[in-house]
Amino acid sequence: MKHLARTQLLTSMALACMLACLPAGAAALLRAGVARVDITPPPGVRLWGYSDRKTPATGTLDPLYARVLVLEAGEMRVALVTVDLGRAFGPASLEWLRDATRNQVSFLVVAASHTHSGPVVRDQYAEGPPAWESAALRKIADAVKQAADHLVPAQVGVGHGVAYIGQNRLRANENGAVEWFERNPTHVPTAPVDGTVSVLRVDTATGEAMAILVNYACHAVVFGSDNLQYSADFPAAMSQTVQSAFGGKPICFFLQGAAGDINPYYAVTALTVGGLQARDWTGQALGREVVRVAKGIHTEPNDNSQLQFSEDRLPVRMRWDPAKWKEAMAAVFGPEAAQTFPAKVPEELELPVATVLIDRNIAMLFLPGEPFVEYQIAWRQRCPADHAFFVGYANGYNGYFPTIRSATLGGYGAANPATWVEVGAGDRMVDEGVIRVDQMLGRIGDVPEDLK
Repeated sequence: MKHLARTQLLTSMALACMLACLPAGAAALLRAGVARVDITPPPGVRLWGYSDRKTPATGTLDPLYARVLVLEAGEMRVALVTVDLGRAFGPASLEWLRDATRNQVSFLVVAASHTHSGPVVRDQYAEGPPAWESAALRKIADAVKQAADHLVPAQVGVGHGVAYIGQNRLRANENGAVEWFERNPTHVPTAPVDGTVSVLRVDTATGEAMAILVNYACHAVVFGSDNLQYSADFPAAMSQTVQSAFGGKPICFFLQGAAGDINPYYAVTALTVGGLQARDWTGQALGREVVRVAKGIHTEPNDNSQLQFSEDRLPVRMRWDPAKWKEAMAAVFGPEAAQTFPAKVPEELELPVATVLIDRNIAMLFLPGEPFVEYQIAWRQRCPADHAFFVGYANGYNGYFPTIRSATLGGYGAANPATWVEVGAGDRMVDEGVIRVDQMLGRIGDVPEDLK
């Protein structure tokens, strides 16, 4: 069975390589469609993200949305779905969604904002997904179809800015020890932090914005465990700021970056001491910079638009002894957390790593978990394309991906049970993205040079 699994894995990787290297097709105009759907569950569902929060959701502060962008160039169609959830759906739900949209799109990516005020999402359920998740999946499938059925000629442009709304929450002291730095109301500078705000603007052929995609790295945890209402946290205030500045017409997407070790300045602010105001300040500060950048982007039609994509499944080992890991999970996060995996924890996991290249100069890398911020910085430095977007919490969830150095220093997400894959997995995933983009650009061939 293990040999068969390895054969299937290699076949999957070979197929991904073939997809990455295929020509994008004849010259084509870009077309795009957008949709947004409310996926807020009813009250009574347990909330994601805080082990000390024992009470389920009592209501809704702001709706949780799934936003859909479908891009088409020639015969290729890519659907990007962002969800106001703590993580993307589990493997079975993602497979269902891809099957349900197979006739509409060639490739689908689901990325979560990582709000800690959304419903719990699990990898697996004993009796299938809960009613709210099944309903959300059906709504998303319908939204993908709606976007795909209403494609219009489009043009894209990219801009970058800078905003600082948070800090690195693993502060290294002079003696090398790491301390938890959860809140930073006085805005003490920390490192590493990435203040880069990357914006992808999708316009109609007449230059009217239809979608504004925002890529930024910061945990969506302004609200703490005392908040029992559904909320997208600061991305909700950011989106509202952006959409208001554009007359409410474009849909604003939040693409969470490598936020594994980044907290907002006003993290876990209790509602009784200004949590709502802190949420709004954080989102509006980011939103104002997005508006500035987005309004400076001038899109132009491209008669030679191309879409390329690839998904690889990288095999990685578990980092810890399974029995000790499950014991630690129960001790830190409670008995239910230990049930994240079945009774027999697998020795290996497969990490789905997706790469999308738009018009040969906009590259997006999607990782299935919580990467530390240095991976985002490295991706932008190494990416062969002109513009590099780095998205975590996409197409699955496999815990934290600390850098090798962070793993040696320790701390939450670096050496505790919240990280469960082997050290160096993040490096391998970034390497894979760089290789795939080079292949898509034709810089790495599939035959030796002497045979060309």
